[in-house]
Amino acid sequence: MHLPSVITGAALFCAVTAAAAAAVLAHRDDLNSADRLKIESVTALTDDFSKAEKFERWPAGAGTSKKHFNADAFSHFLSNLSFEEEQLAKVGNGIFKKIWVSSPASTRASDGLGPLFNARACQHCHLKDGRGRPPAEGDDAVSMFLRLSVPPGTEAQEAALRAGEIGLIPEPTYGTQLQNFAVPGHSAEGRMVIRYEELPVTLNGGETIYLRKPSYSIDELAYGPLSPDTLLSPRVANQMIGLGLLEAIHEGDLLALADPEDADGDGISGRPNWVRDDESGKMLVGRFGWKAGNPTVRQQSAHAFTGDIGISTSMTPAHWGECTEQQEDCRSAPDGVQLAFGEVEAPDNVLDLVTFYARNLAVPARRDPDDPDVLAGKALFYDAGCVSCHTPKFVTRRDAQPEAHAFQLIWPYSDLLLHDMGEGLADNRPEWKANGREWRTAPLWGIGLTETVNGHTKFLHDGRARNLLEAILWHGGEAEQSRQKVVDMTPGEREALLAFVGSL
Repeated sequence: MHLPSVITGAALFCAVTAAAAAAVLAHRDDLNSADRLKIESVTALTDDFSKAEKFERWPAGAGTSKKHFNADAFSHFLSNLSFEEEQLAKVGNGIFKKIWVSSPASTRASDGLGPLFNARACQHCHLKDGRGRPPAEGDDAVSMFLRLSVPPGTEAQEAALRAGEIGLIPEPTYGTQLQNFAVPGHSAEGRMVIRYEELPVTLNGGETIYLRKPSYSIDELAYGPLSPDTLLSPRVANQMIGLGLLEAIHEGDLLALADPEDADGDGISGRPNWVRDDESGKMLVGRFGWKAGNPTVRQQSAHAFTGDIGISTSMTPAHWGECTEQQEDCRSAPDGVQLAFGEVEAPDNVLDLVTFYARNLAVPARRDPDDPDVLAGKALFYDAGCVSCHTPKFVTRRDAQPEAHAFQLIWPYSDLLLHDMGEGLADNRPEWKANGREWRTAPLWGIGLTETVNGHTKFLHDGRARNLLEAILWHGGEAEQSRQKVVDMTPGEREALLAFVGSL
């Protein structure tokens, strides 16, 4: 049989298309070739700012909340959950709001608080499932706390950090987090003190903006002095929306955005924070927390149970929470374990329900994506290079679970990678592979509704920025060029840029 020596035009096109499909998004092992080509097209950065992009109004895909933009805007479940899944989320919401009490107590399965803690309920930090804030003058901090650690002091500690066996070295007396509350009979560890210095920034057009530069210390230490080399890092609680969808982004999509050596010479060198998964023991890409210190919503939830409330889980089984060996009375205090329910204070069914709730909070629909000022601001956002870190969109894994998370076009405006943000934002406290100047790119979806939900516009990891413009002006390091472009914009251009960010 004679075989033709020339491939027909149609066959050649098919062969080229197949080869292109095989090369595009080759890391997406959850997709077929046709899917890869579609995703490559739909997630490409736009260059048309005359109108909103298709599906841009729905940042969480089919799960986007289309309900009213009021104080409950972050507290709705994904719109594409099944009836049974919504029921599970509602039960999880009840546990998320539950107020834990100290042991012993007459309640069933609600005791075990502390003995040292930062809040008595998940909801107390994540107010209305939204963003925390620094305490007002004279108030105790609730939705903000101080992380603590010390540099490695031995070769064994340095080796453990290099190997990824641990992510940091706890402060010997106070652990990894300052607890500013305690149950009766115990003393809170101390009180966070914040002082601000005003720094002027002059913008094109003559306006002067004053940035608050904070400094942190601790008063009323109850268990002795801190180690002299203690590293302090303030953290406000993050908003809760869209967490399960961030978890459903294919790891390969994040790694494809990483450029740790800045090989393309654009000044942006994002890299993943490799952290240990408590359940599998594997090193995974961190996605959650200000430095991407946790790889899964479940692990983030378990660590919050223990660190923030003092409640043990199967992933964090110490019933005394964050109490160290130097705090003997705390470690020997009564716990809330009830063996009829399990060997920890929050058994797996409780942790599962809270995790399910946290994974399935919806992102609200965009506001006014076709507004001329918003579109002008979007063009400026792109031109300033903000999308180099705030990656607009992804398509989630086709095999994600639950099905509501699968194969969704989402718009988080984050690459979830670590970036050097300059000395101004540095906390000088490493966490896993993140150094003291690096922070995870914060997702921007929902940011324009912060005041509506939480009654404030305090942004960044410690709430120092009093509005979105101040948050932008704190950007340095890899974002210095983008920051300078904002400084150089005309007042009208800055207003348009802020209109766009506020619409997200």
